[in-house]
Amino acid sequence: MELFIRLKNGQPFEHPIFADNFKQAFPEIDLNNLPEWAAKFIRVEPPYHTLLGPYETLESSYQMVGDVVMDVWEKRPLTEAEKLKKQADVKEGWLTHEISKRFVSWVFNEDTCAFGAPIPMPNDGKTYYWSEETLSWVEVTPVVTLP
Repeated sequence: MELFIRLKNGQPFEHPIFADNFKQAFPEIDLNNLPEWAAKFIRVEPPYHTLLGPYETLESSYQMVGDVVMDVWEKRPLTEAEKLKKQADVKEGWLTHEISKRFVSWVFNEDTCAFGAPIPMPNDGKTYYWSEETLSWVEVTPVVTLP
């Protein structure tokens, strides 16, 4: 997929367009010898392997890299307004989800922006489930199958 983008004052302007559309709009331009107001564009996929914290997001911008324009991805913290909106959305989602009826004791953790048990699960390598009846973590006993 070959893409081009317009430049204004040497900076990317608007969005990239497909080569066929560029040729139709500017038939007189040689794509191998672009005027100063145009550049090749290279699409860069988001770095899906990037781990984001609960209050971080990935943003892209178009930047000149040498003589081409590319997507450049950067991690940034959410603004206070975005953080509050995300918290409100998570809380609303929890209240409207069926699971909230099974785990009524769970509380919102602002640090993780998620609901969880009111006490942390033991970290001893064993498997546990949360009991609403006892408000505690209960160890799962392995099932032994007889020969």
